[in-house]
Amino acid sequence: MTGESTFPTFPDGFRWGVATSAYQIEGAVDVNGRGASIWDTFSHRAGAVDNGDTGDVACDHYHRYEEDIALMRELGVDSYRFSVAWPRIQPQGSGAPSSAGLDFYSRLVDELLTAGIEPCLTLYHWDLPQRLEEAGGWRERDTAGRFADYAAIVHRELGDRVRLWTTLNEPFCAAFLGYAEGRHAPGAREGHEALAAAHHLLLGHGAATAAMRAQRYGDESFGITLNLNPVTPVSDSPEDVAAARRYECYQNLAFSDPVLAGSYPDIESTVWGEISDFSFRRGGDLELIGTELDFLGVNNYFPAYVRAAPFESVDPKLRTADDIGVELDPPESLRRTTMNWPVEAAGLSRLLLWLGERYPELPPIYITENGTSGFDAPDGEGEIHDGHRIEYLDTHLRELRGAMRAGVVVHGYYCWSLLDNFEWAEGYEQRFGLVYVDFESQRRVRKDSFDWYRRAVAHSREPDGSLTG
Repeated sequence: MTGESTFPTFPDGFRWGVATSAYQIEGAVDVNGRGASIWDTFSHRAGAVDNGDTGDVACDHYHRYEEDIALMRELGVDSYRFSVAWPRIQPQGSGAPSSAGLDFYSRLVDELLTAGIEPCLTLYHWDLPQRLEEAGGWRERDTAGRFADYAAIVHRELGDRVRLWTTLNEPFCAAFLGYAEGRHAPGAREGHEALAAAHHLLLGHGAATAAMRAQRYGDESFGITLNLNPVTPVSDSPEDVAAARRYECYQNLAFSDPVLAGSYPDIESTVWGEISDFSFRRGGDLELIGTELDFLGVNNYFPAYVRAAPFESVDPKLRTADDIGVELDPPESLRRTTMNWPVEAAGLSRLLLWLGERYPELPPIYITENGTSGFDAPDGEGEIHDGHRIEYLDTHLRELRGAMRAGVVVHGYYCWSLLDNFEWAEGYEQRFGLVYVDFESQRRVRKDSFDWYRRAVAHSREPDGSLTG
């Protein structure tokens, strides 16, 4: 059992944390003037989410945040990564802020600080105000400006107490799962417009960072979180190698190159030249998008093994931004999660080393999400034995420590997630939490992985790193 082995020690000051997001846990979607988000609209669309689930109640964290912070304190984590719901602050996506919305997050931050837990705030985890989507959403350049205004409001209220600020969580998902694949809100299937959404998300990141830095209180750090995968062709054939390069552009480079290198990927015209002229770009955009980061958040769950596949559409005008002639085909030897994601802990270290090689000026990294799903359920005694999660976390943390020893600078790790929650298009069946949530009663139950992570955090700083006893 992994809990009976030694655990690698981490440097002094390394932050241990857990992560959540607003729409996935808060509930209270119509409380105190909160406006509708694209996920409120999308989740109520017939067939959009498994079992017809919505985030209307979720984990009711809005009313139970003190109980959840007590769980974090029991875990012994240093930091909590959460997101602010934009529609709670600006119900229509612009204009004067809601005092009730700001007050909720102010109370949350104060409760965290009282518990000795550092807040790590994410401004955007996909809950765009519905009113902005009706005006075009992230397809429109104006949304980037509205996002910067919103960021300045939240920072002005909380910047005296919050030091770690993340602008966007996973712009890949917001742009491509939302506007190209249609699996996430707002559920669009588009080409040029999805690429515009990706660009305007990054533009919003740059504009928001500039707005917050202009009014900074002192030692705040500003970053962005990208979900990145190590990409490997399944064979040495020219077709598979070319497909892997296209997928790497789609998944990684379309976001990492503008943010970390201040450039657009050389291969993008090969990938998308038939569907877009990139006319949404303007002079000066790259300078704003490529603003210096204090840190980079990295989310990683699985590796990508790629083979060439036919394009879905023979007519370029009908192609969506995700139709790039690839198929994901991981080795049969890799275990799959309940989300059907391949498990390969070494993929995390490969990704981190790739980042360091591609971007020589890479800022310090936080692993802002890493974890695994399961169909977790209590046994006859009401206990949840999730050994698959313990094994996943243990092996990935060992690979993380190995990458750090190889020279990658990583300042912290946030386990996804503290709680079972609304898992987007998969609804409530897929569970990622260290804590089991009975969604009918809202009862929280610690899983075996909760105790394992508590001991890992406590012992990781000890000279021998022992997890025994």
